[in-house]
Amino acid sequence: MKLSNQALGALMMALQKSLLEQSDIVPVLESLTFTDTPNGLIVDNPPMVNTASTGYQTPEEEETETGAIFRAYIDELNNNS
Repeated sequence: MKLSNQALGALMMALQKSLLEQSDIVPVLESLTFTDTPNGLIVDNPPMVNTASTGYQTPEEEETETGAIFRAYIDELNNNS
């Protein structure tokens, strides 16, 4: 099996989340669920990275801000492959 660009992006987001929050990456990696597709494994529940400097974001903020960052990252990966 291979990782899709989406799965690679999700792993990079997990690493970024761990570094930004100065937390252990293991629980984040353990929580990821994968689905096998013709393009490789995809992550069904990619991690959300809190990009705000104050506290946690609401789910709506996560979807708009972090979701947009994640989608842009995946688009860039797809453009370079």
